[in-house]
Amino acid sequence: MTVSNIKKVAASVNTGRSATDPDGPTGKLATWVANTSLDDVPYEVRDRARHLILDGVACALVGAQLPVSRKGVDGITALDDAGSAELIGWGGLTTSPPSAALLNSSFIQGFELDDYHPTAPLHSNAIVLPAMLGAASRLGKVAGADFLLGAILGYETGPRVGMALGGLDMLSRGWHSGTVFGPLASAAAAGKLYGLDAAGFEDAFGIGATQACGLMAAQFESMVKRMQHGFASRNGLTGAALAAVGYVGIKRVFERKYGGYLAAFGEGHNPDATQIYARLGDFWETNRIAVKPYSAMGLLHAAIDSAIALREQGVKPDEVKSIEIDMPEAAYGHGGWKAERPLEAIGAQMNVAYTVAVALLDGNVLIDEFAADKINSDEVWNLIDRTTTRHEAKYDALPVEERLTTRVVVTLKDGSVHEKTTVHPRGTGDRQLSNDDIVEKYRNLTHSIISSDRRAAIESAVLALDKMDDISELVELLTPTTRAAID
Repeated sequence: MTVSNIKKVAASVNTGRSATDPDGPTGKLATWVANTSLDDVPYEVRDRARHLILDGVACALVGAQLPVSRKGVDGITALDDAGSAELIGWGGLTTSPPSAALLNSSFIQGFELDDYHPTAPLHSNAIVLPAMLGAASRLGKVAGADFLLGAILGYETGPRVGMALGGLDMLSRGWHSGTVFGPLASAAAAGKLYGLDAAGFEDAFGIGATQACGLMAAQFESMVKRMQHGFASRNGLTGAALAAVGYVGIKRVFERKYGGYLAAFGEGHNPDATQIYARLGDFWETNRIAVKPYSAMGLLHAAIDSAIALREQGVKPDEVKSIEIDMPEAAYGHGGWKAERPLEAIGAQMNVAYTVAVALLDGNVLIDEFAADKINSDEVWNLIDRTTTRHEAKYDALPVEERLTTRVVVTLKDGSVHEKTTVHPRGTGDRQLSNDDIVEKYRNLTHSIISSDRRAAIESAVLALDKMDDISELVELLTPTTRAAID
């Protein structure tokens, strides 16, 4: 179907129809997403969203030419080598919009540098940006203001759906939570570009929800963890595209008792449908999205902060006798497992003993800390072998915004004991990275992989996104080949 025909068909279908039950959880969300304009979004939320997009772009540029990304591109383009959607950092290589969403998402997720929501864990940029870029490649001209609004609606939808399922509880049960919550976020974001009405969003949510997936065992040695948010991005895009032409999805997907989204994923765990629509347009989840200062799983950042604080207080790695780490259930289940050699980078980024060890050694946890020689070094494993991790049940009873609390206790060979408890890791709560911090992170991550002129042009374009007539201007800056961040 040509660009003009896509728009014509979508406009003829989405004529202001209502959701089947506007007062139900699905209908309330669908109606709000359909009716919200950029003028309804407070300036500070729009500004934060622009900076969040800049962070996602930085992560994509870093991840585009990683070895795992190259394998992903080889595998997907062997199946699907034709289309209009360009890949970030690949010199104009194109594929179909669904495959591009899958791959571009895997780049954003490629090195665990991307955003996360602290109470309803998902990586929003890896879900919403690739879906919208995929949609835009087939829709022709897409204004920057529409792209920004789509991102905000995705940022708002994903965490609300996640909190309805208990947020962190999904990780404790072994689900890759973001890939379960994510199709709804990408459907909201891409659906706004298609111009869906409330009935269309209801269909898109129903189609996205039935594709929800993701097993957290992917974190150990597989490469597929990098791609699983891409499944969510692709699936929500598919839902939006189908809904745009009148393909009917599961109606009232959140409230269905038999086989509904909350009923199936929340079985036996008391899902709360009110979280889906609570304070829509009043409280903005976009402002709670955490930007990572470390390239590790977000639930480990409290432990990393504690370890860095102890290092700054004078704890020296060669004087360590033992390390004890007390963690809440979700963080312990996700990252408290015993690390064993050989350990791959993906596993290292998901393991608290490893990340605490390198934090004590280097005072940071970024790209260099996951190079092969570092992962295999004896100085790291000397500390890992002295580490004990424990589930601390009392942390699970804390208010939801404090459930990342982690304590690190280091006993030195002289018998002295040093401990640090972190409640809000850097990037969350009252310790969020500022917009200026995000710009600095973008510059630091990209300075060695793209030219200074290109880096400055991308920064300017993203931070003035809502003034851009057509996001193809930004796409042209993103697609030239990047240098490899790590081999």
